Amino acid sequence: MIGILGGMGTQAGLDFCTKLAKLNRGKVDQKYPLFLLYNKSSIPDRKQNLKKYKKVLKSLIEGCEFLKRNNCKFIAIPCNTAHHWFKDLKKKIKIPILNMPEIVYFHTKKNCKKNSKIGLLATETTIKTGIYNHYFNREFNLVYPPALLQKKSVNKSIKLVKMGKTKDAERAIKKAVNYLLNINCKKIILGCTELPIAIFAYKSFKKAKISKIFLDPNLILAESAMKKYNK
Repeated sequence: MIGILGGMGTQAGLDFCTKLAKLNRGKVDQKYPLFLLYNKSSIPDRKQNLKKYKKVLKSLIEGCEFLKRNNCKFIAIPCNTAHHWFKDLKKKIKIPILNMPEIVYFHTKKNCKKNSKIGLLATETTIKTGIYNHYFNREFNLVYPPALLQKKSVNKSIKLVKMGKTKDAERAIKKAVNYLLNINCKKIILGCTELPIAIFAYKSFKKAKISKIFLDPNLILAESAMKKYNK
């Protein structure tokens, strides 16, 4: 059974579950994966508690332990920023935890030439902690919107998704997307799990899956989870 530690945010966790289901669309009920979503929305805000590292880590450990006790064989965490705690979390949990940024990196490596310019749309915390840089700096040129655009476009879009205002979020993120396209990014990582909701909410799943520019970590993580589940 797939364990899903959600609640960061709630809509992102539900989006991940939806993608697990859509990847298996057309099958009978019994062919869909067994999964357990723990929507642990009580996990402290990752941005506000960045300096209180152990406080967030403790809550993440508790969530993973709950999934382990309920017979999950491995865990997926549909939150990019939470992977700042991945290394220490992995030390404490005795079942595998999928590493979202690493999985996205290997996916990109298969689909982009070395030294390609890759855009990253993410929370300020994800950018500050270098969660994606740790992997992508090996072979790619990772770039982000400037600070003012980050606040007025990316941060705003993320906040609007959490508020349930998806259409407004879609409008808000366009300026940041256009900036990255104008500087010739080959791919754009939607490095906050709220952002695929803003980008793809009013488009078909097929369009999201075959997108030539956007990399959706939630979808890539779901595909990786299914491969592991089916082994």
